[in-house]
Amino acid sequence: MRKNIIFNALLRPEILLERKSTLFSIVVAGVVAILAIPVIMPHLLHGLHIVHIFLHIGGITLAVFITLLATIAYFRLRTKRLLLGAIAFANFIVAESVLLVDATWPNIYNLGDLPLLEVGHLLTFTTLGLLAIGVFRND
Repeated sequence: MRKNIIFNALLRPEILLERKSTLFSIVVAGVVAILAIPVIMPHLLHGLHIVHIFLHIGGITLAVFITLLATIAYFRLRTKRLLLGAIAFANFIVAESVLLVDATWPNIYNLGDLPLLEVGHLLTFTTLGLLAIGVFRND
């Protein structure tokens, strides 16, 4: 039975998007693989600082997963509420990425006089605003 699922997934890759557990596993493996060398490896021996970095990596992972789910739902139903939700979670990926850069290399990257930490907070607030607009929207 297991061999059948793998064989069908090779012939029809859209099966991977239908099972949430498989999609989540792919997202986790992808995010960790992308961030392993530039972010995780240099900070493995930095004590509890790696925990802070893993919190942001977890946030990015969940945001990518929920963005994919919201995007798939939007393409199936085509409502503006789902589109706003997908945009909000995509914005949260950017916010968590900015916060991860600030946690990994603090005080190195700034936007002029604006610290990167504040940019991350503004993006997070924008995410909440987009979600609120999507929730209270009358379609």
